Order: sequence, then structure tokens, then C-alpha cells
Amino acid sequence: MEGFIAVLAALPLTLIVTAGAFGIGMIGGIPLMLGLQSRIGLVRGATRLLVDIIRGIPTIVWLFLLYFGVSFGGMRLESLPAAVIGLGVISSAYLAEIYRGSFQIVPRGQSEAASALGLGNKVTFTWILAPQAFRTAMPSMATFLLALIKDSSIASTIGVAEMVFAATTFARQNPSTAGLVPFFLAAIVYVAISVPLAVVSRRLGTRMMVNA
Repeated sequence: MEGFIAVLAALPLTLIVTAGAFGIGMIGGIPLMLGLQSRIGLVRGATRLLVDIIRGIPTIVWLFLLYFGVSFGGMRLESLPAAVIGLGVISSAYLAEIYRGSFQIVPRGQSEAASALGLGNKVTFTWILAPQAFRTAMPSMATFLLALIKDSSIASTIGVAEMVFAATTFARQNPSTAGLVPFFLAAIVYVAISVPLAVVSRRLGTRMMVNA
């Protein structure tokens, strides 16, 4: 029971890391998506290279780089901001690809119709293309959020007291009685969070196929 309480007490930090990183990714993915679709070859190529570099570096390396390698006025980033920013940067790259794919699915006739009505590029993008693309992207975004919840456990490597960190700490403090129990308890909580998201993701995907 004590182990379960310890794991549950760390759940808010797990959710904070996940929500913070996903929020950064949702916003940061927009300019990256625009860069990937730019008509300027240099911008498109530079953005593609940046996205590939971000996705190519392992998550744990990003967290170590930010936590141990970034400092401001001699002060190092604390573990929680480093984890949120690191996972947020990675999320931006992955969500940019999701956004890009969703915009490619939107029929080109939508843009042509908006142009024929005299609507400007900003209005067309904001009120016509973006809502349709976002709706298409939702199943993939839900799937990515599911993966991000699990990846948040990597934040324990830099000292963020999320669920895996709490389970590890409890096991070390109670070596004779804890065993693997805290980790099984953490797994149960992850499943309890992930299964509803997986159901939502599948339903969104099914609904998109039906409405296609």
C-alpha cells in the first residue's frame, strides 16, 4: 500500500511533464510544419534537416544535454524544466510531421475555392485549412500523446520525481520488502492512463475513416 501511495503521489508530476511537453509540441510544431511546406527550397531544406536531427537524437540524450549542458548566468536548468523542454522539443518535431501529413490530406480544391472567393492566405489557412487539418490530425496526435506519457518516465534519469523515479526510490528504501512491486504498481497506473487514450485514438481513427 505504501508503494502504491508513493507512485500515485508522483502521478501529478508525470502528468505535468506530459502536458507541458505536449503543449510545447503543439505550438512548436506549427512553425516547423510551415517550414516543411515552404515554397522556398532553402527554408524547406533547413527545416527538414532540423526536424530530422531532433528526431534522430535519443530522448535521454536531449534531456542530458539540457540538464547538464545548459546554464544561464552560471545557473543550470532544474530537472523539471529540462524534462519538459526536452520532451517538448522532440514533440514539436513529431507533431510537425503529423500536421504536415494532415494538411496534405486536405483537398486542394479547398484552397482554390477560397482563392476564388477572394479570401486571403491567412484567412484561408486559419479558418478553412487549419480546422480540417487539425480534425484529420487528431487520431495521430492522440497516439503520439499515448507514447509521450510513457516517454515521460525517461525524465526520472535527470531526477524528476515522476512515477518511475518514485517507484525506484521506494524500492531502494525498502530493499527487503519492496522487490519489483513498486514497478508493477507504476505499470498499472500507466495502463490505467494509457488504455482510455488508446480507445479514444482508435475511435477517432474509425470516425475519420467513416467520414472520409
